[in-house]
Amino acid sequence: MLVLVSVAAGYVFAIAVAKSGAPKQTVYDLPHDFTVSDPTFLPSALPGPTMTAGNRLELLENGDAIFPAMLAAISSARKTVNFEAYIFWSGEVGSRFRDALAERAAHGVAVRVLLDAVGSSGRLLKASDVDAMRRAGCHVEFFHSTMPWMLWVVDHRNHRRVLVVDGTIGFTGGVGFADEWRGDADSRGHWRDTQVRVEGPAVRGLQRAFQENWSEVTGEPLVGEEFFPALPQVGSTSVAVVPSSPLAAMSGAGRVYAITLAAARKEIWIANSYFLPDETTRGLLIAAVKRGVDVRVMIPSDNQDDVPATKAAGRSSFGPLLEGGVKFFEYQPTMFHLKTMVVDGIFSTVGTANFDDRSFHLNDEINLFVYDAAFAGLMKERFLSDELRCRPYTTATWRARSLKKRVTEWLVGPFRSEL
Repeated sequence: MLVLVSVAAGYVFAIAVAKSGAPKQTVYDLPHDFTVSDPTFLPSALPGPTMTAGNRLELLENGDAIFPAMLAAISSARKTVNFEAYIFWSGEVGSRFRDALAERAAHGVAVRVLLDAVGSSGRLLKASDVDAMRRAGCHVEFFHSTMPWMLWVVDHRNHRRVLVVDGTIGFTGGVGFADEWRGDADSRGHWRDTQVRVEGPAVRGLQRAFQENWSEVTGEPLVGEEFFPALPQVGSTSVAVVPSSPLAAMSGAGRVYAITLAAARKEIWIANSYFLPDETTRGLLIAAVKRGVDVRVMIPSDNQDDVPATKAAGRSSFGPLLEGGVKFFEYQPTMFHLKTMVVDGIFSTVGTANFDDRSFHLNDEINLFVYDAAFAGLMKERFLSDELRCRPYTTATWRARSLKKRVTEWLVGPFRSEL
């Protein structure tokens, strides 16, 4: 009996701690007054940054395409490399990036590396790898590694992935720098993910996002030609780089997602590894279905998800969405780690933000929002290709879930905002 009382007391205490640090909820009560194609959409949706024209984007899928492209960019650096990651773990992939960054630093390139202290903790990133980069001349820092007793510091993580080389080439997306991301989603141990290579004026937005986090940690301002050179138009794609931060009055990605869901007229196709929509967002999705929008959500399968508590918290809300007409698909072959969306064949996003309160209100995140029919068409092709490797998750599936899953959903429910 004493053990049960202790467990219950601990559970209540954990809920109290979680609630004390829960993010303030923003209620987006948005009517369908305009569409994604209307001229009022972009100024309404974007929280600050405007679309920049003249960019060239390359969509990279899985480690076999992502890592060689990023390593080639690092190797081409002549002045600066700014590298920011949530997950950087020791192993084959970590060693390749460690060596590439160290090689450039040893040749006089100013290499700055910013890693999250939780995502890249000492348990997963060996001190010897960090020391090797520092000995070569890399300036390596960790985000929020001090004051771990403060709930704010523990909760506020840097989930961004940014690489900017010489201020002219940039990358972002969902990838982690660890062996799980090797291969081509060709086995259970090789995760499915997407990254974007960017050239053109939008690279400045990626550099500013790195600058924001780097300056917060080190106090060093990044200014001048080596960081912000003149960037001519090199393509035809319009891009907005939207950072999200709990320090901002409104979530960057969360705001754009909400306004886009309200504006959609034909289709909303979401691919996201951690899908935990709040009540307001569930209402926006169901309202979209009611006006004839094809709403699809692609998520990891239960057998592949790497954070079961997060999946359980999200799954508890699937019933009303399924009954409201939202179609769910579970990716089967391996862990599905994308954070993408395409809407009405013209507006799309690739980034780091998960579809949850943590990404929208607690973490630092970054997303590329792209206004371009050709790029959106490519995103749709990739979505449909992934859908072929999915199992539909239906209302019948949800209703038939096991007692164990239902109990888990109930237990993690109070912690939804923290997962």
